[in-house]
Amino acid sequence: MEKRWRLRESNYKIVSSLQEQLKIPKPLCELLAQRNINTFEEAKAFFRIDESQLHDPFLMKGMRTAIERINQAIEKEEKILIYGDYDVDGTTAVAVVFSFFKQFYQNIEFYIPHRFAEGYGVSQKGIDYAIQNNFSLIITLDCGIKSAHLISYANENGIDVIVCDHHLPDNNLPNAIAILNPKQYDCPYPYKELCGCGIGYKLIAAYAIQHNVDMNKVNEKIDLVATAIAADIVPITGENRVLAVLGLKKVNQNPCVAIQAIKAIGKVNKVFTISDLVFIVAPRVNAAGRMDDARKAVELFIEQDMNAALDYASQLHSDNNDRRDIDKKTTEEALNMLSGVDVNSQLKSTVVYKEDWHKGVVGIVASRLIEHCYRPTIVLTESNGKISGSARSVKGFNLFEGLSECSEYLSSFGGHYFAAGLTMEKEYYHLFKEKFNQVASSILTDEMLIPEIEIDTEISFQDISENFLDILNQFAPHGPENMRPIFMTRNVVNYRNYSRVLKDLHVKYIVSQKGKTMNGIGFNHVDKFPIVETNLPFDMIYHIEENEWNGNKSIQLKVIDIRQSVS
Repeated sequence: MEKRWRLRESNYKIVSSLQEQLKIPKPLCELLAQRNINTFEEAKAFFRIDESQLHDPFLMKGMRTAIERINQAIEKEEKILIYGDYDVDGTTAVAVVFSFFKQFYQNIEFYIPHRFAEGYGVSQKGIDYAIQNNFSLIITLDCGIKSAHLISYANENGIDVIVCDHHLPDNNLPNAIAILNPKQYDCPYPYKELCGCGIGYKLIAAYAIQHNVDMNKVNEKIDLVATAIAADIVPITGENRVLAVLGLKKVNQNPCVAIQAIKAIGKVNKVFTISDLVFIVAPRVNAAGRMDDARKAVELFIEQDMNAALDYASQLHSDNNDRRDIDKKTTEEALNMLSGVDVNSQLKSTVVYKEDWHKGVVGIVASRLIEHCYRPTIVLTESNGKISGSARSVKGFNLFEGLSECSEYLSSFGGHYFAAGLTMEKEYYHLFKEKFNQVASSILTDEMLIPEIEIDTEISFQDISENFLDILNQFAPHGPENMRPIFMTRNVVNYRNYSRVLKDLHVKYIVSQKGKTMNGIGFNHVDKFPIVETNLPFDMIYHIEENEWNGNKSIQLKVIDIRQSVS
């Protein structure tokens, strides 16, 4: 699939000022300016992360009330239920908060709703469980902000609720004892982008401050906080970046038993990056909820015995293998459905349905289909007598708003710009599919259906050095609003025809520009090789990384795309 390239702009005055103060190469100052780092002090804070950069948790609206209610529950020996969602953010949040309080209070349990039996967030079954088992305080994590009616139901049955959630609140807020959510319009908390686990972390930090508990106890599972930040795709800025750095440090120096067990079962022995949390830890945790019951993910996270943790990690590993097999089979079936469709036709959306697809993988499959056919995509299956599934979108199309336009055919839906879930009666499928495509067609132009690569800055190979890479590495960890930098170099040539195809799929680039030669690797780039073979100049976009082979380290380009240079 061909892609559009777009070179980002930088504020010249800010870049010049940073370069004068920091004495580092201009392209790196451009990267800083693009990340809204405009002064020496801001750059220093960006590169020198420490705990002092974390905000006072009592700045969060509702925090003092929440702590007072927890104090009361502990003093009166009430039963407390920690309630969280079934994804990575929810399960890590439950583990972090539950483990902290369990150290000195025993009358506490946790509850994770079953993905298929109960659905997302606070459930009727969950509240009934609390009622039947005489809980008088529920702390929700990563959910609850949109559960006003169920929280009222809990209140009617003598249960107070503290809501810890990071999702955007509606106008109709739940009648909770306290709501911890920086996105509330009147919450003064300085950082708005914490994930659910991050808010749980601030809750236990506040309790620790009030009761003079050693902060080491608060940070015992900060590696799980970093995992949640990585997996939930929240901005890696401000406090999230601080927590991610501190959490990664713990992952690599003194990980909790759960992370040790996942590493052991996965036979992973290396320094972890945030990408490893996303691609090694998170899929195993999510697989528990997708294929079975996410409760065992929490059991793993709170386990202190390594043998027991290895058993839980093995179960998650097995679930993930099952998920991969079903994911692969479902993707193949979906692509076969689309094989007879002209992707250049009037269709500006992809909607596919098969009644026996596994509900736990439809979101993953929707993302896979976008890689093949770049347009808003919905993958549906049958569940409880209705059609339900997941949707994923592309830049330029707000999925939630798009589904709102089709709400006449939907029993329920929810989500945000790029991801959503939906349910409908079977008889509405074809009407919905037609209407959704009409909505997509009214918004998306042909150009918008060509994927865009955003390039941070243009450099020469002469700019690349060990010192350059050392500073570049300090931009990590990467994620939304601090993505791994993409560089562009123009007029690159195939050095002495040394570039070659590897394993019929990949390209080993040996290229030069302005007298400097660089090595690079382009995965699945075999279709680009004819451009290289012409021996004419071409432009290249890439990441810069360190490559280690047989104990030798060198700078390597991870090539993203190339195109013929325009003279």
